[in-house]
This record gives sequence, structure tokens and C-alpha cells, in this order.
Amino acid sequence: MFEKLFEKRVYIFQKRDRETWEQIRDALKEAGLASMRSGHYLQETVMGGGCGAKLDPRNFGGHGTIDRDIYWVKVAEDDVDRAKEILRQNGLVPVVEEDVLLDAALRKRPKEDYFGK
Repeated sequence: MFEKLFEKRVYIFQKRDRETWEQIRDALKEAGLASMRSGHYLQETVMGGGCGAKLDPRNFGGHGTIDRDIYWVKVAEDDVDRAKEILRQNGLVPVVEEDVLLDAALRKRPKEDYFGK
């Protein structure tokens, strides 16, 4: 029983996309994949707003607070193929962005992304 708790897990989803994360998480739960773990975290440093309140000045625009969390799903190494098959049957695509923690200016994107070609 305890060996399942300490199994090595692999990311099958890591991205700033809450909607897809919820769909993937729910699909794996419904299929009964017990080795699945999921969560989210904020990996950005917050610049002080000048008044010492540690408020993020980017959140005071017209649309309110921006979701900057990084969402992830991990499964046991033995269950990776099964998890991908479950997601394929539900029409979902697992994505692991390696550069998700980098600032947008530092990310290397192909030229097609910039010019739409």
C-alpha cells in the first residue's frame, strides 16, 4: 500500500491553462487513475507597489486579477500510457511546457509564432 505513495511520478501536463487542467484532472479522476496528482502554484516574484503593501500592480487593470498560476498533473511512470490513452479518448492533449517559468521576453519561440506564418 505505501509503495504506491512514493512512486516516481511524471508530468503529463504543466501549463498556465486552468480550463484544460480541470478537464484533464476530471477525465483522469472519472477513469479511476489512482496514481494521478494535480495542483497549481505561483512561481513569480511580486514587485512591490510602492506603498509597502506587497500588492501586485499588474492586478489593478480594467479586468481585475490575472491568473498567473502554473497548473500541473503528474501520474506514475507505469500509468503514463494509460493516462495518455484516457486523454486521447476524451479529446484532450497533454502539454508540458519546459519554459513555463521563464518571462515572456526570455522564451524562445519559433518565428511562425511571431508572424503567424
